[in-house]
Amino acid sequence: MSNCLAIHSFRNVLLVQLGDIGDIVLTTPTIRAVREACPGARVSILVFKPYGLLLAADPNIDEVVETARAHGSLLHRLREAVVFVRLFRQRHYDLVIDLRTGDRGAILSFLSRAKERVGPHVGKPFWHDLLFTKIICNLKVAPPPVHPGADQSLRVVRELGITTEDSTPQLYIAPCDRLRASVLLAEAGLTPEASMVTVNPFSRWKYKEWSNAKWGEVIDRLWKEHHISTVIIGSPEEIVTCQEIVAGREGYTISLAGKTTLGELAAVISMSMLHLGVDSAAPHIAAAVGTPTVTIHGPSDWRAWRIVNERHKVVSTAMDCLPCNMMGCDNSGMSRCLEQTQTDPVIVAAGEILLDCIQAKAERTAP
Repeated sequence: MSNCLAIHSFRNVLLVQLGDIGDIVLTTPTIRAVREACPGARVSILVFKPYGLLLAADPNIDEVVETARAHGSLLHRLREAVVFVRLFRQRHYDLVIDLRTGDRGAILSFLSRAKERVGPHVGKPFWHDLLFTKIICNLKVAPPPVHPGADQSLRVVRELGITTEDSTPQLYIAPCDRLRASVLLAEAGLTPEASMVTVNPFSRWKYKEWSNAKWGEVIDRLWKEHHISTVIIGSPEEIVTCQEIVAGREGYTISLAGKTTLGELAAVISMSMLHLGVDSAAPHIAAAVGTPTVTIHGPSDWRAWRIVNERHKVVSTAMDCLPCNMMGCDNSGMSRCLEQTQTDPVIVAAGEILLDCIQAKAERTAP
């Protein structure tokens, strides 16, 4: 039986994406696809706080709705449910699409009281699929050139007859975020004309991170070989580590850890010539704002999430056990593959991209 709906008949669509930052970025092609399929509809998206800041300027979205992560007592969660019931009754959604398999998204989809509620098949717990009016089974993985990370959510709406020609993730920078980013960089002594790279050494999972010493070596060599300044980015919890990396650097290195919102962070990254990082959300943000990337991968399979080309490179150690997709070796939280990843491949990959960027800039400014 076909999963296709009369898409053009819907006037108020809600997408539910209760994932992490990278998931939000990779969902932007799906948002665009829904907008293309429903040009006259109101399109909204439900995400965790404060991830909506990344989507505030997206012209394909009419409203970003945020919810806090599920912390606190059962009473607190019930109160939140009441708040959303009131919100949903005000919005009158007629189509809700949950892009993930979590219970919370399914419950909130059900509370929307939308005429059509669509979600991927889960099976367990038994009541999960009962919360939807239509379940998508046997999701099909799209072949290249579809972006593999973006396909994680595109494959859900594709089964409804919603497609897009362009699967490239894209973030839009709000003018206020770009202005604030410029002010932060200027206060640190970096002018708009300054050549800089952004570095994010952090991941939500420690087993995906590289050593501070190796990051320090990369930063120093970028300065020596390319005279490139480095801006280290991170969350408030990562301020101390950023300061440790900055200390003793030979070139011009600053830390903006804890000083930006997510929207401002995207703006800072968009102003850099190159972004270097590990398997985390930051490389996805960089690619979505048009900044080239060099990403260091350990246990996880980068092929499931990234497209590699002359602008986006992956550095990974050649070990027979990779990709193991484990939380470190034997789930120990420690990854030998990252410990054995040296700085030279990172410098080479970064150098190739920087030379291309410098050459392109020279051609643009030539008389």
